[in-house]
Amino acid sequence: MDRVAVIAIIIKENRSIAKEVQQVLSDNADVIKGRMGIPDIENNLFMISAIVKCSMERISAITGKLGRMKNVTVKTAISDVS
Repeated sequence: MDRVAVIAIIIKENRSIAKEVQQVLSDNADVIKGRMGIPDIENNLFMISAIVKCSMERISAITGKLGRMKNVTVKTAISDVS
């Protein structure tokens, strides 16, 4: 059963990891319904939100890959709407 989730991604300090984050998001473009990126240059933070609709297993795989990256924090809000 598919779930709708919002994945919040914060990249801290070093923007160079953004290319790897982008690759994970691109690899999962088929389940991303929308995304938004907001840079906070003065505080050296880069924030991305991605809305996905897919299985819990896929959500876990995406957030797991992102969460293992250095200087990347990931939080997910998952709905029970299918």
